[in-house]
Amino acid sequence: MRATRSASACVLVGLALAAAQAAAPSDTVETLGTIASVVVPVSGLVAAAAHHDGKGALQLTEAYGTTMAVVYILKPLVDRKRPDGGSQSFPSGHSASAFAGAAFLQRRYGWWYGAPAYAVATFVAWSRVEAKRHWTSDVVAGGAIGIASNLVFTRRYSKLTVAPTAVPGGGGLVLELRW
Repeated sequence: MRATRSASACVLVGLALAAAQAAAPSDTVETLGTIASVVVPVSGLVAAAAHHDGKGALQLTEAYGTTMAVVYILKPLVDRKRPDGGSQSFPSGHSASAFAGAAFLQRRYGWWYGAPAYAVATFVAWSRVEAKRHWTSDVVAGGAIGIASNLVFTRRYSKLTVAPTAVPGGGGLVLELRW
């Protein structure tokens, strides 16, 4: 598990450095925020794979899919003008994506994973306001949608699973221990 955290951190740092070198100075914050909005939920998939947690990957998929569906249904319905003059500002899809990933990591695997993910998600939200792509209320709403979807779909990871089973002539319990 320590290797997974290290690998995820290395991927994030590597992408951040590459983006910083490629972007013009005025665009660096926005570019890093855009990259991080993808890296955080992908880190959730990496963590699920490292834990051999197919159920977790499914829960992330359900929560993330719901998050983005809600965001892209609301955008044209609300059609709020962006600070830079564009349209469909509310809610922030970048913030929703990052917070969906962070909330998954925290709810499924605990605060050891969640705290750094929430820090990165908060940076994503700040970067969208700083770049004048969203109002503060847009990023707060996006974050809330990402978190709320995980409240519905994500359950705590457990190494011990107990499930009923049917066998010829009776039934019983199956105990599964993962390590």
